[in-house]
Amino acid sequence: MKLERMIGILSILLQKERVTAPYLAEKFEVSRRTINRDIEALCMAGIPLVTRQGAKGGISIMEGYHIDRTLLSTLDMQAILAGLRSLDSVSGTNRYAQLMEKLKAGASGLLAGDAHILIDLSSWYKASLAPKIELLHGAILSGNKVSFTYHSPKGESRRTVEPGRLVFQWAGWYLWGWCESRGEFRLFKLGRMTDLDLKAPFEKRDIPLPDLSPERVFPFRYPVKARIRPEYKWRLIEEFGPESFTVLPDGNLLFSFGFADKEAVVGWIASFGEGAELLEPEELRRNVLAFAEGIRRNYEESKKP
Repeated sequence: MKLERMIGILSILLQKERVTAPYLAEKFEVSRRTINRDIEALCMAGIPLVTRQGAKGGISIMEGYHIDRTLLSTLDMQAILAGLRSLDSVSGTNRYAQLMEKLKAGASGLLAGDAHILIDLSSWYKASLAPKIELLHGAILSGNKVSFTYHSPKGESRRTVEPGRLVFQWAGWYLWGWCESRGEFRLFKLGRMTDLDLKAPFEKRDIPLPDLSPERVFPFRYPVKARIRPEYKWRLIEEFGPESFTVLPDGNLLFSFGFADKEAVVGWIASFGEGAELLEPEELRRNVLAFAEGIRRNYEESKKP
C-alpha cells in the first residue's frame, strides 16, 4: 500500500506544479505525518523534491527532472501504452501517438518486443464520434456548457449540460454532466447526440462519480423466460453468459434474465424470428404478437397497387 501511495504521490507531482502536504493527506486519506515520511522516502530513492514554506509554499519536483525508468516495470509501461493506444483509437488527433513516442524514448529498455494487448475503443461511427469527443473534452477543460439535440426512445429534446466526465461503458461513450432541464447529473450517450454547440462558461461544481452499476442504469423490471432454439446458443453466451440458460430435455434452451424495458424484450425476442418463444411474462407475449402483426400488415399493405 505504501509503494502504491508513493507512486500516486509522484504521479500527482508530475502533473501539478506544486501541492501541499494537507492536500496529499486528504487525497490518500492518511495523516500529514505519513505524507512527510513518504516524501522523505521518495527523496531517499533519488527523486529531487523541493519543499517551500509560506503562503505559496508546498512540495514540487525539481524543474527538468525526468522519471527514472526503474520506477516502472516492463508490464507497467506496456499497460500504460495499451491505454494510450485505446484513447488514440477514438481521438481525432494524434496526440496520444506522440505521447507514446515520448514514453518510448525515455524507456526504450522496457518496451522490447511487440504489444500483446490491443484495445480499440472506437465504433462503427468513428468518423462522427471523434469530433464529439474532442468538442466535449475541450468543453470540460475550458468550463463551457454544451447544448445538443438528444434522441431517446421518449423522443427528441434540446439539452444544455455542464459537462463533467467522458465515460466509456457498456461498449459505448457517454457524457456525464449537469442537465439544466432535469436539474441533476445525467448520462447522455454520445451516439444519440446531434447538433452540438459550445455555450457560455459555467462555474464548475463538485462532480460526483456516476453510479455505473447495471442494477442502477439498467434495472431489471421485467424478469423474462424464453425458449430458444439450440442453434442460437452462441448468442445467449455472447450477450448474457452461459449462466443465463439451461438445456431442456428436448435440446432447446430455457433462457432466464431481466430486462430494463418491455421494448427491449420485444425487439430482442423478435430478432430470433421463429427461433425463440417468449414464455413469461404473459403481458409481453401479447406485445410480441402485436409487434409481429404490425410487421405482417406493413408487408401486406406494401403489396397493394
